[in-house]
Amino acid sequence: MRIVSLLPSATEIICQLGLNEQLVGVTHECDYPPFVACLPKVTKTLIPHDASSSEIDALVRERLKTQLALYSLDMPTLERLAPDLIVTQSLCDVCAVAEAEVTAAACSLLGQPKVVNLEPMSLEDVLATLQLVARTAGVPDKGEAAVTALRKRIATVEGRSEQVKERPRVVMLEWLDPPFSSGHWTPELVRMAGGIEVIGQAGQRSRTLEWGEVVAAQPEVLFIACCGFTLERTLADLPGLRARPNWSDIPAVRNERVYVTDGNAYFSRPGPRLVDSLEIIAHSMHPAHHTLPGGVTAARRLTREELRHK
Repeated sequence: MRIVSLLPSATEIICQLGLNEQLVGVTHECDYPPFVACLPKVTKTLIPHDASSSEIDALVRERLKTQLALYSLDMPTLERLAPDLIVTQSLCDVCAVAEAEVTAAACSLLGQPKVVNLEPMSLEDVLATLQLVARTAGVPDKGEAAVTALRKRIATVEGRSEQVKERPRVVMLEWLDPPFSSGHWTPELVRMAGGIEVIGQAGQRSRTLEWGEVVAAQPEVLFIACCGFTLERTLADLPGLRARPNWSDIPAVRNERVYVTDGNAYFSRPGPRLVDSLEIIAHSMHPAHHTLPGGVTAARRLTREELRHK
């Protein structure tokens, strides 16, 4: 079976299932596992590479008004790859190729490949997508094995969290200009890790926040994982965050419990590495109870100097 992935999380799912050799095409954003960088790219983006966070937000909002995606298919490449299976998503209206465009493309291709749409809203949904892709690709046993291994890691974190006596108030931000809460599976990960998300709602979409909501929530831990941004790109937006009113009045800032991680690799990708994300935030909040497995990178805890408004 020849498989094309139209989103990074689907690429990671396909590879988690051991289908590396069947994966023949990926998106321009797919970067994990590293070998996928060498595969043909079947998408392109309208987002300028040097756009600021506020400019990206404005572009996304404008495209939402017109119901047009920010990504498009490279049809000549897709036709040349002749996939039997296309894995895409219908969860986000602008963060991948539009569902209607994918359906139309599939119908125009010789052999009319199967199209699998992934739409997870929770961690359990994400595990179910692994099994769905495995069944569609004809390897259901690999899906069961992958999910069993991930569930074991999840259970380990939850078991350790039961030993935690004090659960901090947490705010997870997935964008900084403007600030966005984290929804979907992220509040669930916070709970499993031994914290209480005080703004984001499990199973609900993330939303734009007034900065006063963050200050009023008085989080004891502030965790930043910007959607689609690396750690380094997120750190570049810190001056604007520090300049916001009452920044120093937030308990997490006073107590130096502000953490930043690679939101592009973790938290915003509904694939196997959401379990890595769970382990990362658990270790950040309760390092005495939670250790990090090998290969999982700890979140960056901001220093006193980095937290000061300059």
